[in-house]
This record gives sequence, structure tokens and C-alpha cells, in this order.
Amino acid sequence: MPDTKKKTTLRSASWFGTNDKNGFMYRSWMKNQGIPDHHFQNRPVIGICNTWSELTPCNAHFREIAERVKNGIREAGGIPVEFPVFSNGESNLRPTAMLTRNLAAMDTEEAIRGNPIDGVVLLVGCDKTTPALLMGAASCNLPTLVVTGGPMLNGKHKGKDVGSGTLVWRMHEELKAGAIDIDEFLSAEAGMSRSAGTCNTMGTASTMACMAESLGTSLPHNAAIPAVDARRYVLAHMSGMRIVEMVHEDLTLSKVLTKDAFLNAIRTNAAIGGSTNAVIHLKAIAGRIGVDLNLDDWEHGRNVPTLVNLQPSGQYLMEDFYYAGGLPVVHRRLAELGVLARDCLTVNGKTIWENVQQAPCYNDDVIRPLNQPLTERGGICVLRGNLAPRGAVLKPSAASPHLMQHRGRAVVFENFEQYKARINDPALEIDANSVMVLKNCGPKGYPGMAEVGNMGLPPKLLQQGVTDMVRISDARMSGTAFGTVVLHVVPEAMDLGPLAAVQEGDYIRLDAYNGVLELEVSDEELARRLEKLSASRVIMRTGGYLEMYRERVLQADEGCDFDFLVGCRGAAVPAHSH
Repeated sequence: MPDTKKKTTLRSASWFGTNDKNGFMYRSWMKNQGIPDHHFQNRPVIGICNTWSELTPCNAHFREIAERVKNGIREAGGIPVEFPVFSNGESNLRPTAMLTRNLAAMDTEEAIRGNPIDGVVLLVGCDKTTPALLMGAASCNLPTLVVTGGPMLNGKHKGKDVGSGTLVWRMHEELKAGAIDIDEFLSAEAGMSRSAGTCNTMGTASTMACMAESLGTSLPHNAAIPAVDARRYVLAHMSGMRIVEMVHEDLTLSKVLTKDAFLNAIRTNAAIGGSTNAVIHLKAIAGRIGVDLNLDDWEHGRNVPTLVNLQPSGQYLMEDFYYAGGLPVVHRRLAELGVLARDCLTVNGKTIWENVQQAPCYNDDVIRPLNQPLTERGGICVLRGNLAPRGAVLKPSAASPHLMQHRGRAVVFENFEQYKARINDPALEIDANSVMVLKNCGPKGYPGMAEVGNMGLPPKLLQQGVTDMVRISDARMSGTAFGTVVLHVVPEAMDLGPLAAVQEGDYIRLDAYNGVLELEVSDEELARRLEKLSASRVIMRTGGYLEMYRERVLQADEGCDFDFLVGCRGAAVPAHSH
């Protein structure tokens, strides 16, 4: 039981702690659920913010996890109250879950602020649910703890382990190359996703789970415990107990989400071979809590080696990562390298170094030693030049070394529909040295910035044995994908960034080692092309959320949040409803 002598002033007392008309009504309505009167007497009310949905298969097991969190809250003397928020699942939601990430964040923020909640547990898993709920909670700044749903078990196909997402990309390329037939392609479908949980590769869901743990917002080992492992339920129970203590300690999110915590996350992303999507999401979370984070800060991870040998960059899967020791091992090795800020506070009340200093590694092939990395410089590469004045990103651990410095002729697709219409045409003028350019797939262009940046290669080149090409886009790509893919070009083409002016036949130079992305066109010619495009530009009016999104969304280097949502608004108790 918590030490009630601390005399914590509970936020929920503004609802339940008075004997006037309002107190009467709030207590009475809650009592219809069978809550006894003494539970309203100085007991922390803990919100369980649940993204359960049968349309979000990654999170479809969250009802059981929520019950385990409730058990922990009750054991610690708190009152659990579960509530739903918009579940923006990656697997089914069109045109992209990124379009509704900000909607889910708004839902979360207003639900927390408007209800009698003293602390909150965020139940997250599928890609965008983790940043969305952290963004909303950060704008409220109550005691907050993250519990992810965990990755699914290793996929199996023909007796071998296969990775969710990554298997699709690889086998689809083999299908187009004629290496396998449609029956072989479809035979892998059932074995890829064989348990509850998120993608078992180091995709965006696993990356963001690792980011949540690296930021200090979850208990140790939260990122990697498989969804169906009983230890996931134990962690949920312990998280429920801990959030009650956090309320009594007034351990708010702003005390955990410091600049050093974000730099730890950036370095960790390099070490795990994490998704480029983390660039956008970390910026958005930082913007909500008031931490100044920008693309230049990703240089802190640039020289950090990739240690985690997981698909799509490496060999293994998340289940293996947990059995090898999980994220605490990575953090211990980063600390030994001298690049981990050891004093960052975490939600269990200890520093990150206190949590990991004794972390054992059980498999050095899954979590590589510092002297045997998977990639020497694994951090996200930030590119700039006249094609990306405000930046673009590339993931070195998933790229081909021979393409990291490359010059080639542009093959241009004005939008994704044009790409799909042209890519299978045997007459398409393209070779292995070409640079594929996809426009109008950024936040405003798609809209929502869909994961289409890793354009599949033309079948005629796949049949020649070509497996990778330089690809450039203002879109994103799935964390499960691979290739030498330049993403998040800012400003986007729809905003008349230089990308909009690239023409078929232009030459583009990529120098990832020196952070350069150049279109070999004079400044005068580039300006002339953009002026011509501006004169013919048509503003699309769609109405509804989509129109608001296009009007108010920020660019990728700013986190793609809405301009009016940036900042921490706190959780002052609103006026009474009656």
C-alpha cells in the first residue's frame, strides 16, 4: 500500500472530494459500477488509456493486458479506470495510420485532461499508437507510464524463421523477378503472423517500443517481451503498481522526458537499427513536452554502431532479442561506449544506468559486442543539399554500401499512382544506375505521408539480378523495409519544395557519408521550374478532417504534428460540467 502520509493532493479530488452537489453527482454516477464509497477517499485514480481494437490486430490482446494493469493498480491502492482512444492501426487503416496519428493524440490529450485522472498508463503497440499516446500525454504532463503489447512470435515458413513485413517485401520482389510463383508467395501468408502482437522485426512498432524504454517512460524489458509470454502480464501488473507510486511521488512526464533522454533514444535507435519513422515521432513527442529537438541532433547517433542483429538490417527477430537479454543489454553497452547519458530518470524512480548496469547478454550474435558490430556507423544519416534544403534521412544499416555514394539519372514518378502505372512497363527507360524519384507523397501530398518510399524495383531489373537502387521520396517507408532509400525530403513536393521540380533525365548525386543530396541543376533553372509549378498549382478542398490535416500539418523535420498542438498545455482541472 502507498504511504498516504505524503498527503498527495490528488487531481481527482476536484471531482470526488467534495460534499456539495458536484461531488454528489460525480460519485453517484461512478457508483453505478459497484465502486464502494471508501474508494473515493484519497485513492489515486489511474486512467488506462487503451488502443484495443479488432481492426488493429497488433493490439487485439489488450483487454487481457488491461486487466493485469488493473490488478496492479488495485494492489497498490489505486482505482483503475479504463477508457478507449482512437486506435490508428497500421495494417488495415487507409490511406495511412500516419494521417490519424495526430487525431489519436488529440483524443488522448482531451480524454486525460477532461477526466478525473491522477496518473495514466498508456497501452500501445501498433506503430502510430505509441507516439500518438505519448504526444497526447506529454501535452498534459501527468504521471505517465507506457506498457506496450509486445512483438508476436517468430514467423515460420518452410521450417525457417521469417520476419513480419520484411518477408512480404522480399517475397514480392522474388515474385516479380520470376524466382517464385504465386502459390509459393501465398503459402507464407499464414506463417508470417502466428500470434498476437506487433511485427516481430525491428520495424516501427518495435522501434517505438525501444524508444519508449530508452526515453525512460516504461519499465525495463518492456520493449522486447513477446506478446504471448507470461512475463508480459507480469510487467503489466508491476506497471499498474508503479503508476500509483508515481502519483504519490509526483513523477510527471516532464521529469523523465528531458533532452538527454531524447539523445539516449537517438543513440539507441542507431544501436538497434531502428526505423526512420522514429525521426518524425521523437520530434513530435519532444515538441509536446517542450524539448528542443531537431534533425541536427541525430548526429549524436551517427557514429554509434548497430549492435542488434535483427531483420530488416540483420538476421534475427524480436523473440530472439528478448531471449538474448533485450534492450537493457544495448543500453549497458552504449554506456560502456561512453555515449549513454547515465543519469536520466526513468519511471521506476531509478536512473537508466541503475537499471542496466548488471544486464547480462545471453547471445552475442543477436546483440553484438562493441568490437563486432553489425554496422560500424548505424545512426540515421541526415542529408542536405539543394534537393533537400531542410533535410532528408537514410537508414545506413538497411542500405547497400556500394550505393551510399552514387550519381545517377532520375526516373521520375509524379505520384504513387503514376509509379504503379509505369513500374511494370518493359519499355520504362531505367537501369541499375538510375535514381528512382517519387513525388507528392509527403504529409500534405499523399496525404498523411504513407509508407511508399521504398518503391519496388522494376521487374525487368529484378530479373537481371538487381536487388537495390537509390530511391528518393518525400514519403516514409515501413520500418520492416530495406534498401538505399532517401526519405522525408523537406520541403515536400506538394509544398513546392525542390523535389517538385525534378525532371526525368536530371542527374542526382547522393553522398551519404558526407550528408549530401544534390540535384545537378543550376539555382536559376530550379527557381524557374518552381515558379512555373507555382503558377499552375491547384489547392485541393476536401472538407472534414482531411482538409484540416492538409492546412495545419507541419513538415517531416518538424514532426508532422499540427501547428496548434505543439507545446505542453498541462492538465489544469477544467470547469464543472453542471
